[in-house]
Amino acid sequence: MKTRYQLTKYSGINYCIAILGALVLLGLTNCTKNFDKYNTDPSGIANKNLQIPTLFIPLEQEILYSADDGYQTAQNLNADIYAGYATPTQTFGTTLNNMNYVFVDNWNSEAFNSIYTNLIGPIKNKLAATGVKTSLPDFWAIALIVEVEAIDRVTDKFGPVPYSKVGTSLISIPYDSQQSIYTQMFAQLDTATSTLQSYIAAHPGATPFANSDVVYGGDYTKWLKFANSLRLRLAMHIVKVDPATAQTQGEKALSAAGGLLSDPTDLAAIAVAGQNDYWQITASYTDNSVNATITSYMNGYNDPRLPVYFLPVNTDPTQPGPLPAQYAGQYIGIRLGGIVPAKPFYSGFSVYNYNTTFTVTTKETVMTAAEVWFLKAEAALRGWNGAGNAQTDYETGIQNSMTQYGVGSAASAYIADGTSKPADYVDPLNADNNIAASSAITIKWDPTAANETNLERIITQKWLAMFPEGQEAWTEFRRTGYPKVFPVVINNSGGTIDTKIQVRRISYPLSEYSSNGVAAKAGVNLLGGPDNGGTRLWWDVNKPNF
Repeated sequence: MKTRYQLTKYSGINYCIAILGALVLLGLTNCTKNFDKYNTDPSGIANKNLQIPTLFIPLEQEILYSADDGYQTAQNLNADIYAGYATPTQTFGTTLNNMNYVFVDNWNSEAFNSIYTNLIGPIKNKLAATGVKTSLPDFWAIALIVEVEAIDRVTDKFGPVPYSKVGTSLISIPYDSQQSIYTQMFAQLDTATSTLQSYIAAHPGATPFANSDVVYGGDYTKWLKFANSLRLRLAMHIVKVDPATAQTQGEKALSAAGGLLSDPTDLAAIAVAGQNDYWQITASYTDNSVNATITSYMNGYNDPRLPVYFLPVNTDPTQPGPLPAQYAGQYIGIRLGGIVPAKPFYSGFSVYNYNTTFTVTTKETVMTAAEVWFLKAEAALRGWNGAGNAQTDYETGIQNSMTQYGVGSAASAYIADGTSKPADYVDPLNADNNIAASSAITIKWDPTAANETNLERIITQKWLAMFPEGQEAWTEFRRTGYPKVFPVVINNSGGTIDTKIQVRRISYPLSEYSSNGVAAKAGVNLLGGPDNGGTRLWWDVNKPNF
């Protein structure tokens, strides 16, 4: 972790107004830069002759918090670890932190502030004010899709957040309920997909957006598929709280013109500026290791993606933190919430495969076609029109993921495996972290099984296929209870977060209470519970899946 992440970064939706003076006294510059960028001209247009295409690449890159190099604190140290994907190899100088349920405000504020400052603010202020809605409606359609993907990440971490009124005031920005935000997201996707359908029909093969796009290289047919697939994802999020709307929106996606992501070549992934974030936090910072939960599942399943996703443990005595020689070739993660001494104590455990899979130039995943097939499988399980057959969708999702990672030839045997189960976890360095496998779910589809059992199959395999995109994985765990993620070893939340239920959200940044206090307090009222990690979000309903 770079030193910059240990500094309080309160840029936020009010663009640092309340604390600008304090930051000047501290000699910090990043917040002042944002203040100049957005508040010098209240209209948000610093340059009336701004070239619209130049705005889009940093907007796309900010979906994963990469525009200001903030991925580690904005996602890895919350969503990725809570999803059972990652565990840091150190505590960053504090024994009380996100890993044992004591939120570090300096970390989590990045997840709130960054997208407003670098994505939603520019879209609502700069981009909208250029007249792009009418002059380049196809470009505006992309902006709406990008904004939906981004605000979903914010609201699914925090709950009610500012959205509809962002860009209307320099003093106080009201919070929207999460239900309202979802309604707005569906409406924005309506506009975006309708616009793209019309453009594609009128200009087949045209790619005017090509030089402004680091996701699909200007291919509007791919963007249309992504927008439709995003609608299906969002619809499934709300299936327990509002099943009627979920089904309406889900069936709309399933029958939409342009179709859904269906093939590994449809992968929605971002080419970031500079270094790939997974590579950076793993290879460069040496801060990121594998979570014990995912190694439990993949080891137990003899998953052929295991060496693609991860590197085996390090037993080389000339390298930092080697494990004993008998563990050579094994894949062992770190249990979240355990006692993690200073580096290099846990440095020899498995890490993301930065040599061949998550290299310095690898694009970063937002949505895979495999995820969409698993969404269709769940939709079929729920009886939604257009979803197809649940078993076929499920098996196609597995095949898609295996093909995406170059092990497609192993998919058939994997799909037919009806005996392998997740493995127990053993920590070679600390037996206090050992734990029995949390699930006995097998891989092979069982058409005679209860819906709940087959849902666990679907979500577990979707979770394996979505790696390393922890935001959506954490959302699905909270929504369904699957996969069964290992609980933290030590829970220091003081009772605000139940160890068995696990963390449900992260708290609002302290800067919101100081710079947007009235609105933040109203946001807590909309949340319907205290501003802590144990309060459930609107769609996170405590009731059975069926």
